[in-house]
Amino acid sequence: MNTSEIIDTLGGTFAVAKRCGVTPGAVSQWKHNGLPADKMVIIAAELERQSKGRFSRKEINNWHEIWPELH
Repeated sequence: MNTSEIIDTLGGTFAVAKRCGVTPGAVSQWKHNGLPADKMVIIAAELERQSKGRFSRKEINNWHEIWPELH
């Protein structure tokens, strides 16, 4: 799942901006530069729920440090 798909799955640029406490312009830049790791942590669990199995938190590089209970 690429960054644009993640943003779309979570309701679009404005919804993700509100959830992450950033401007919509910042979220638009993520579509080109990738989603920052600290923001991915904020939205990963919600993304997992909303993507209906297309995304797992385990796709984040350091998931085992963030969610050790998923081992």
